[in-house]
Amino acid sequence: MKKTIVLQHTALLASLLLAGSVLAQSVRETVRDMVPQVQPSLSAGPDLQGASTPGPARTIGWEQLIPTGWDPYKDLKALNLQGLKDNDPRADEALKKMRQMWDNAPINPLILGQNVRLPGFIVPLEDLPEGIKEFLLVPYFGACVHSPPPPANQIVHVKLDKAVKRFRSMDTVWVSGTLSATKTDSHMGVSSYRIDAKLVEPYVEKR
Repeated sequence: MKKTIVLQHTALLASLLLAGSVLAQSVRETVRDMVPQVQPSLSAGPDLQGASTPGPARTIGWEQLIPTGWDPYKDLKALNLQGLKDNDPRADEALKKMRQMWDNAPINPLILGQNVRLPGFIVPLEDLPEGIKEFLLVPYFGACVHSPPPPANQIVHVKLDKAVKRFRSMDTVWVSGTLSATKTDSHMGVSSYRIDAKLVEPYVEKR
């Protein structure tokens, strides 16, 4: 399965977010020992015709959810991680600022209201006998479950009209529906976008 990287330093950032809770380790040790095995985002494949509701769904990739010029690493660039000692309060402060910035990550207004088709991994928000009706769609395996949540503009809150039983946590799917700027703060992470799904189907990459 071909995959492309959306945020090149996601693994590093995930490890650094964990560093704040590991008081006995230095930042350098945390980066070396706790970098999760983050997989790249799923390939969006070829674009389809149509760009807005009610026409055919437009296939998009996760990079199109990020507005031009937004820098997710702004608060870390001025910090010399290699020069910090164990439990340096500057590292903790920078990580908290970065997490706050990520949870309030800006959207790309140019794609709002469009009927889109986006690939991703399922993070269920509920466990109902009848199946899944509400979940987060994330760009790489383990996000929000085995590693800290990515920026909010890399998480999509998906709602279905009817629950489905065929999918489980971390299943790969295509989600089709209208994209809106609706912020959701859930126990699994903060999302900047929402899709009221018209269709959820297993991920199959076209060749």
